[in-house]
Amino acid sequence: MVFTTSAQIHGRKLVELLGSWHGADRPSSQLLAASVRHLVLDGRLPPGTRLPAERELAESLGVSRTLIARTLDRLREEGFAASRRGAGSWIRLPDSERGNEAHGGWFPPEDAEVLNLAQATPSAPPELCAAVDRARLRLAEQLPGHGYQPHGLPVLRERLAERFTGRGLPTTPEQILVTNGAQHAFALVLRMLVSPGERVLVEHPTYPNALEALRGINAMPVAVPMVEHGWDLELLTANLRQTSPRLAYLIPDFHNPTGVRLPAEGRERLARALARTCTNAVVDETLVDIDLTGERPPPPMAALTDRVITIGSASKSFWGGLRLGWIRASEEFVQRMVVGRAALDLGSAVFEQLVLAELLTDADEVLARRRAEAVERRQCLVDALQEHLPNWRFRIPDGGLALWCDIGAPVSSRLAVVAEQHGVRVAPGARFSVNGSLENWIRLPYTLPGDQLVEAIRRLAAATTAVPGGGPTVLTAPIA
Repeated sequence: MVFTTSAQIHGRKLVELLGSWHGADRPSSQLLAASVRHLVLDGRLPPGTRLPAERELAESLGVSRTLIARTLDRLREEGFAASRRGAGSWIRLPDSERGNEAHGGWFPPEDAEVLNLAQATPSAPPELCAAVDRARLRLAEQLPGHGYQPHGLPVLRERLAERFTGRGLPTTPEQILVTNGAQHAFALVLRMLVSPGERVLVEHPTYPNALEALRGINAMPVAVPMVEHGWDLELLTANLRQTSPRLAYLIPDFHNPTGVRLPAEGRERLARALARTCTNAVVDETLVDIDLTGERPPPPMAALTDRVITIGSASKSFWGGLRLGWIRASEEFVQRMVVGRAALDLGSAVFEQLVLAELLTDADEVLARRRAEAVERRQCLVDALQEHLPNWRFRIPDGGLALWCDIGAPVSSRLAVVAEQHGVRVAPGARFSVNGSLENWIRLPYTLPGDQLVEAIRRLAAATTAVPGGGPTVLTAPIA
């Protein structure tokens, strides 16, 4: 697999991304290669990026050219860099046939011994097989047709509309567009509403792939920091007024990664702010069904203002392998989306839509089991952290599928590199940041079975003692 070169990164920018890559340890090609490799897997150093010349990089890092040459040799051997005389060196990803186990947090490890805590995605529910059997019987009804459904299958759109209506948001099937996941839905909306260089307001931290979608269209993210208990609505409102973003991307229902939910009063304030500033918002409800409180939920944001376009997904509620999501908006906007969608794809797979429609007939039962499982695994993860990493701080979330942990030192990217060597993959805080900050934080999902969660935290605790420059106390000393 060969990547052509695209953008070039200057030495000073690479130094900024690497941060304190060797800590108090003596600089070595092994430490530098591991740090560069992690930037690649973390998405902050894309494939095709041209690296600085050896002399420039050595001067920027304050190391010898010999160390830089050895680092490049390591990266080439591992498949993370390529070079050509006269063209320099550039970043690449390893070929799949090389059997390299480190392909990034969004891909499962090829090594079955590596426990993946980089993805907050549950396995399929037991009801899926029965839904597949029922969908197979209904597939015959679709075979005489052409199979293209740019809006989505009518039966699925009807059931999604019914669920929105049941939550207090009257919805017709004509207001639903079925997509290939929530990420696809967001990308479609961005393509429709945002031009290169325009601002999009986001929470900080936020969902990493949303940031990738913004980078993909060269939009400018405007980051509004989250506070300890959720949103600073005064600050958010001020940013809406002062920066005049073209769009806002918000996750008020069990925010990813913090797990907090915006209460009803806050939603009303936010709705008024969107209306006053004439700002449209994409509200991501991917995690809305993973409500672990047992309380009556606040109203959907779209019930409070017509400025909201809602996107959702089957991945957390049911199974990511279905690759289905949806957009809920006005009928006029959905029609415009269908026309614009033809430039990218012609609709979602028919059979998977039939399966999801069948799952939605038993949604209450499936989701009750999903929530009970999440509560049990959340407690398992909390217990494991209290036993093995007792000084890490976190808030037990009201819903969602992960803990957002303050690890007490700005080393989460380095910890992620070392953790992989100990057989556990994690997503560092910088992955959820607009500018590569949040190094004091790490996201830990509770989607694995309990015994695997315990083992993963045991391995993670062992990794904290081997973080470069940290010694055994960096991540275990009491946090003030």
